[in-house]
Amino acid sequence: MKVVLGLDVNNTIKETNTMSKQYKPTAQVDFWKGGFGNDYIGRNNSTEEQIKSKVSMWSKILSSTMSTPPSKILEVGANIGLNIRALQRLHQAEYFAIEPNKTARDKLSNDNIIPSKNIKDGIAMDIPFNDKLFDLVYTSVVLIHIHPDNLLDACREIHRVSSRYILSIEYFSKTPQDVNYRGNDGYLFKRDFGKFWLDNFSDLNVVDYGFFWEPMTQLDDYTWWLFEKKN
Repeated sequence: MKVVLGLDVNNTIKETNTMSKQYKPTAQVDFWKGGFGNDYIGRNNSTEEQIKSKVSMWSKILSSTMSTPPSKILEVGANIGLNIRALQRLHQAEYFAIEPNKTARDKLSNDNIIPSKNIKDGIAMDIPFNDKLFDLVYTSVVLIHIHPDNLLDACREIHRVSSRYILSIEYFSKTPQDVNYRGNDGYLFKRDFGKFWLDNFSDLNVVDYGFFWEPMTQLDDYTWWLFEKKN
């Protein structure tokens, strides 16, 4: 049994108990929970330059949601919250995060980016929130680190907790690739994630998609897909 956050009759967050399959940790999850995940935090600190680059990125993405702007947003795999820090400069909403690395969660909490109660220890394959709780659920270079055998489970969970929008910001490859990642095999998997979503979830409409080119954005080469659930 695990604790899951849901909505009470006053539309506020509450904790409820529900049964969970308690997804068995994968090699990839253990990788990010440990020393490699801690080292990643050191390489990706919250500099003003990094946040400004992400503000520009999010300004483009959010422009496609303005007809029905999200008021409750979950980042799956938030790390220290660089995306949330950027989003808060653009859009007023209630932000939530799940993150398996304790050091990252502690920094996100200690920096007072979002309330500690909105930060949960969790993984994409087993999200500790109730169905359709969020207007927007997104990943940013997180699906690439999920083993292909577990990817559909992760997407099912993201789909489950979203009431409207699903966003993936990832590395693109027309054909699936296992890419060596800083000397490690089996920890970075590129593919056409947009096609994967559409092939597996018939109730999604494409709202927008695009590409952020590193020389012009100071970001990595990101491809993004924004979906909306059909009514």
